[in-house]
Amino acid sequence: METAEQEISALRTYLEPGTLRGRTTEAVTDAMREAILDGVLAPSMWLREDEIAQTLKVSRTPVREALRRLSDEGLAVKTAHQGTVVAPLSLEDILALYVVRENLEGLAARLAAGRGSEALVKALTDINERMRQHTERGDMAALARENLSFHRVLREASSNSYLGRFLLQVEHAVRRLNATTLQTPGRAAEVLTEHEDIIAAVAAHDADAAEAAAKAHMRRARELRLKELLGS
Repeated sequence: METAEQEISALRTYLEPGTLRGRTTEAVTDAMREAILDGVLAPSMWLREDEIAQTLKVSRTPVREALRRLSDEGLAVKTAHQGTVVAPLSLEDILALYVVRENLEGLAARLAAGRGSEALVKALTDINERMRQHTERGDMAALARENLSFHRVLREASSNSYLGRFLLQVEHAVRRLNATTLQTPGRAAEVLTEHEDIIAAVAAHDADAAEAAAKAHMRRARELRLKELLGS
């Protein structure tokens, strides 16, 4: 595991001008988090306080606190007597992630269906329509962003703060994977249909159907991810 100077230097691009003023720790944490989620800071890469502090032109104190927060979020790992590394991503980690994601997304859909409103149904429908437009244009980056938005709206509608925090960690973990399964030929069209099933269940206040649709959606994503990882 080696620290790549070029990757650490890229951290500077994640700091918005003026963000350090009065909120140094938050700005450093946000910059490092986004760099990890984007893959700029790669799995198992060393995160050295002094090097990061020098690169970002801050003291070591906010960097140390940022590393602690990222460790709490599961994005970094403290090693005994050696320092901190970006959390690795093994095949076992990815399999565990999708098992958890399936059940949490299912629960979010169930709770959302119980509390569903016309505004929620419209918000989900509008996102799915934008996804359809991005699919037609072949804009995979925009499609992936809207897909995350769909699931964020659903989890927020669950009105369960604990579930929301757990799913945010899941979202972060999913973002660390190299490519979205939406790039698989035919998958974007499948996702639109799967989202429609979830929306219909939420609109009907059918909690069982909403949970089942969300779980099926996640199982299909896991199946495609495994095929990608195993090359089958």
